[in-house]
Amino acid sequence: MFYSRLTADNSHLTRLNNGQRDPNAEAVDGADKRCAENEVNFTCLPDRVTTYVEQSLAANTKRAYLGDLAHFEAWGGTIPATDTAIASYLAEYAERLSVATLCRRLATISKAHTAKGLISPTVSELVKSTIKGIKRSRGTAQAEAKPLLRDDLFAVLEQTGSDVKSVRDRALLLIGFAGGFRRSELVGLNVEDIEHVRQGIVVLLRRSKTDQESSGRKIAIPFGRTRWCPVAALDQWLSRTAIAAGAIFVGVNRHGHLSEQRLSAEAVSLVVKERVADANIDPSRFSGHSLRAGFVTSAAMAGAKAYKIRAQTGHASDAMLGRYIRDGDLFNCNAAGTIL
Repeated sequence: MFYSRLTADNSHLTRLNNGQRDPNAEAVDGADKRCAENEVNFTCLPDRVTTYVEQSLAANTKRAYLGDLAHFEAWGGTIPATDTAIASYLAEYAERLSVATLCRRLATISKAHTAKGLISPTVSELVKSTIKGIKRSRGTAQAEAKPLLRDDLFAVLEQTGSDVKSVRDRALLLIGFAGGFRRSELVGLNVEDIEHVRQGIVVLLRRSKTDQESSGRKIAIPFGRTRWCPVAALDQWLSRTAIAAGAIFVGVNRHGHLSEQRLSAEAVSLVVKERVADANIDPSRFSGHSLRAGFVTSAAMAGAKAYKIRAQTGHASDAMLGRYIRDGDLFNCNAAGTIL
């Protein structure tokens, strides 16, 4: 099983659901018995260690690892694998999977080896040359979500109504945009994470993709200068629904009744696509990430400094912001514009 190599969710890295040892693992009769040489046997670990190992990977990361390695094994791969087998796997799917997906599969296969205390064959010259050749022949440009820029966002909001779902969607779109939030961050917000201050609100982001250890980060969202104020939109949603604690963004059925369930990250994409389509904009390239990308690009177009944009979005570096800022800056002091 995949988790037996990577995480604490199966034979090597976790206790079974009934608290018993994996029957397929080598029996350990005494505390002084050593684990197998050159392989990390997590059935030898104390319960406390196992518990922390279980928490070392996020749930989404575990699911991604599981899917990647399952695909490799379905093809016929095994762990440990040879560099020839991995190179053959890459060549087999070079035209069927994106370069980004192939690179992620390589990272997973590498993780599967290092988790067992083995040297990863993905570092061999054969594997590196194979993926380099695929990149050269295929190109490395990734399909990106189209940014929902400020003016387009305003056009989308103009088409919303006064029903409960519209009130929720306005708050979702405006808070998602103004905070530069990832989908998971946006739907993970609770009422308790919002502090009203004189200038607007301060959002406590308790955990994020780049803060897996839950250090927390505060994001300021000021009162808007237009009719589409994110703070007012959020207040209207919470007042309309009397949500006083727990998840801010929950489901709304066609009768306007609230669900007890928090919205999923996938639901953000559906809301964006639905509202964009209502504004007669082609929704095909938009997704939940369009709010975050739209904020960064719009802020760059307005002249905001990169470090200020990063303070809002939590990007790890300016390099991560680069493609959005470049897009927003294409027409700023454009060389062709100075001569034509």
